[in-house]
Amino acid sequence: MKGLRLPGAQKVARFAGTAALVALLAGPVAAQEGTASDVAAPDTTAVHPGPFAEVLKRGGVQPIQVQHVRPHDVRGINVFESPKEEGVPYTGFKLEWGAAFTQEYQALRHKNTAAPRFAVPPTVDLNQLIRIGNGFNNAQANLYLDAQLARGIRVEMTSYLSSRHHNETWVKDGYLLIDGSPYDVEVLNNLMKVLTLRVGHFEINYGDAHFRRTDNGQAMFNPLVGNLIMDAFTTEIGGEAYLRAHGLMAMVGVTGGEVRGQVAQPQNRSSSYLGKVGFDRNIGDDTRVRLTGSIYSTAKSINNTLYSGSRAGSRYFDVLENTVSTEAAQAWSGDVQPGLRSKITAMVFNPFIQFHGLELFGNIEQAKGRAATETADRTWNQSAGEVLYRFAGNQLYAAGRYNVVKGRLAGFANDVTVDRVQVGGGWFITPNLMAKAEYVKQQYKDFPSTDIRNGGEFSGMMVEGVVTF
Repeated sequence: MKGLRLPGAQKVARFAGTAALVALLAGPVAAQEGTASDVAAPDTTAVHPGPFAEVLKRGGVQPIQVQHVRPHDVRGINVFESPKEEGVPYTGFKLEWGAAFTQEYQALRHKNTAAPRFAVPPTVDLNQLIRIGNGFNNAQANLYLDAQLARGIRVEMTSYLSSRHHNETWVKDGYLLIDGSPYDVEVLNNLMKVLTLRVGHFEINYGDAHFRRTDNGQAMFNPLVGNLIMDAFTTEIGGEAYLRAHGLMAMVGVTGGEVRGQVAQPQNRSSSYLGKVGFDRNIGDDTRVRLTGSIYSTAKSINNTLYSGSRAGSRYFDVLENTVSTEAAQAWSGDVQPGLRSKITAMVFNPFIQFHGLELFGNIEQAKGRAATETADRTWNQSAGEVLYRFAGNQLYAAGRYNVVKGRLAGFANDVTVDRVQVGGGWFITPNLMAKAEYVKQQYKDFPSTDIRNGGEFSGMMVEGVVTF
């Protein structure tokens, strides 16, 4: 879904993201599932600001005018599915714009022990690592459009103005979210109190990690810089139906199974089916507990992208890449893409606990499937644990994450393992402006000597500035 090419957007993104980064260098939950209003008109500050009240005192936020929306600024932290609560009363058609900009400074080093492997003609060693130094990565930027069409009915569209993989502007997704009936019929009104429908081209709701990940220019919700090693994120065309009541949730969905809509080669394609169940409850005033389980399955596909759908690319530029690589073509450096593109069944469990300023988040995942040229399924397992502590009125936080994946790549005789440690923290300078830094170390184990990742490792510092509104 590419859009109009706008070369200047990248410059705008770089300028805005650098401003947030400079602010870091110059200066020292139960989060609300929606923003319920008690007044007759849309709020102009932040009703029920929850744990980020001190942060909200330090700057203005865009008034929330559209119902059932997750704010793009600090108010959206620890909001998972779009809130079932209206948030603001319906007062007619509304159009709301937003944006997010991010800029990183990278200081990473990498190494490997792979044997030389020469191309034909033998002039380039494909296992020789590219030389990388310290510097700024390309800035990333998102543009958001939300439109209130009727009570409980809205349209959301996200565009990437600038990204690592695509420097041109293009549309990420666009969909219709229905939480109310356009007809004032009692049976429909009662049904929509618990039912939510989402249809269009959207980020599928597999697992909870995608709510806490960095989405191109939107890095406000990720306490660290990088996402998970196996990054379960993709957009597909289809629909999801939710039932939510008393902190319980059940969802079923069906999509076309691929990131692009296609009618060619129907014999090689099938629909994808996904489901999710869980609960999310407050225990007393200080504790929140959430647990969900998700499943996603595709029987056959030409190009399934559950673990390769982040067309924006990874945050770690050029790590473990060779001398002829480019930042755009090898945009997923540091990620592991298992290559289960023809057939896949994936399951994940995500526990989340918040107690005062302490947050714990887990990801326990298994994916099984194969590529089109394979005759037997391969299995990949991923686990991740994250701990975060907020302090100083939740304006500051410290965080750590350990992530490990293990499985077999196509053509490999044995399983390989990749693990990553991230330790860092951040500062919410205002509700729309944050800065964060992390130390990261990633190691590659059991890769064959002919693979560039044999004995591979990268480590170092990442600093990131974020602007959202």
